[in-house]
Amino acid sequence: MADVFENILGQPHVRDFLRASILQDRVSHAYLFTGPAGSNKTIAACTFAQAILCATGGQSYGEACCKTCDICDKVKRKKHPDVRLFAPEGASGYLVEQIRSITSDATLAPIRANKKIYILDRVDLLGVQAANAFLKTLEEPPEDVVLILLARTAESVLPTIVSRCQVVPFRTIPDQEAAQLVVQNTGASLEQARFALAAANSSLEGAAAFLQSNERMAFRSRVFEMLSQLYHADDWDIIGYARELVSLTQAPLDVVRAEQEQELAQNKDFLEKSALRQLEARHKRQLSAATMTYLHQLVALARSWLRDVLVICVQGESLVVNTDVLTTLQTVARDTNEARVTAALEATSTIDAALTYNVSPETCVDALLFAIRDILYGQTETQHYARLLQH
Repeated sequence: MADVFENILGQPHVRDFLRASILQDRVSHAYLFTGPAGSNKTIAACTFAQAILCATGGQSYGEACCKTCDICDKVKRKKHPDVRLFAPEGASGYLVEQIRSITSDATLAPIRANKKIYILDRVDLLGVQAANAFLKTLEEPPEDVVLILLARTAESVLPTIVSRCQVVPFRTIPDQEAAQLVVQNTGASLEQARFALAAANSSLEGAAAFLQSNERMAFRSRVFEMLSQLYHADDWDIIGYARELVSLTQAPLDVVRAEQEQELAQNKDFLEKSALRQLEARHKRQLSAATMTYLHQLVALARSWLRDVLVICVQGESLVVNTDVLTTLQTVARDTNEARVTAALEATSTIDAALTYNVSPETCVDALLFAIRDILYGQTETQHYARLLQH
């Protein structure tokens, strides 16, 4: 019978290694998962956390994880108070204060389980000062703490961090295999799987979530509709489009807030004030991360749309991903050329980076639409978007 590790799609060697670590009771204190975006590192970390904390799995039970107990359910839904997920909060990476908060929290006893698990994404953005604040905890963590660090490559992480971790490499999943895995796990068509992966920056988990959300699918349709109208749009039209898109990216946060309020209500009676403050701080980080996810998804959709226009410009229509809007893409391709589309794609990368560096969402979405219109059709000053990003 398939166990919880089968959720780690496209990474058979990682599955076998993590499963064996649980069954042989050989869980280390610190791991570094390395691999490109979309290689399933985050879901692997959460799955491993689920197996570590599961009350009924392990060596003496002959299975890695039960998948059905309350602990498994909470970890799977990212609601367990002893499994903490972190991402860089600074413009250029982790803040020293953020790392000190994590190391201080690591000294406290678990709230519900017998261990606490910390999952830190993008530790390649852990600077020297922040890393120094982390080293003692990484080298000698409390016995009830497991650290799982995620990065694109081991080479991009400070050697002092790498040397203190067990490195687990993840492979790049080929596009066709990734699409087939999405089809297998969602029942979607191959066409839907391909455009969902494009919208989710190649993340298998993100693509599945995208296909299961009517709101995200409707958002995609509206984004593509606006992009197709840019040729005839004046500046006021674009400002209106941008306001609508920002509003649409904020709408799903209401669900996140409702879930957080429910979690606080469930925990307020038995958690100390300090633990409640930590939970509230974690909720704030979750909202910030969710906001960035939706905004980056907007840019990913625009990039996917432009990429399809480009392949049509170079007569590669068989490579189009968003085939459901092929006719519109063909019309756009007739009004522009390969060089302009390439420049527009470069501009979207600049704007995506600006989001990471905490430029306001409204400014970035304005800039995105102006850049695509101005560069794609050469109608106005092509540096309009650059000026927007500077303010």
